[in-house]
Amino acid sequence: MATLTPIQEKFILHWGEMGTRWGINRTVAQIHALLFISPKPLPAEEIAETLSVARSNVSNSLKELQGWGIVKLVHVMGDKRDHFESLKDVWEMFRHVADERKRREIDPTLAMLRECLAAAGEEKDAHIRERLGALQEFFVTTTSWYDVVRQWPASALAKFAKLGDKALKLFTGPRA
Repeated sequence: MATLTPIQEKFILHWGEMGTRWGINRTVAQIHALLFISPKPLPAEEIAETLSVARSNVSNSLKELQGWGIVKLVHVMGDKRDHFESLKDVWEMFRHVADERKRREIDPTLAMLRECLAAAGEEKDAHIRERLGALQEFFVTTTSWYDVVRQWPASALAKFAKLGDKALKLFTGPRA
């Protein structure tokens, strides 16, 4: 069992708390945090012992993290156990989470909006068509933009994000 330093423990506990705010199970987020800061891949038993979590909970959490594409199974020479590691590049990790959020949340919302708009009558439902149409346009525009941006290399994405206000000035000019 690995003994956590106070800094590691603080990060893992905080990441678990943030996970709950993002709609992620606390243990799932804590396991991700442990793997993210670990210098080497860890077997499930060590994860369970380090975090004082039931082995079955660790297994289910690892499956969820693998489903998000941010944790992968690896093999370690001389050890028959499965080991797990997190993506280390934070921009790649963000890309995986954003892709999965889009697939789980945005795509079904767009499908529902299309269905509602197709079913709304022209005259009787003019207000609802206008509101849902505006929402659909927003999602179509932002997902189209996302589909372009997600193709950028992580280094370009990082540079773009660091532009901050400079990007706004390109479109609006200097502020008075």
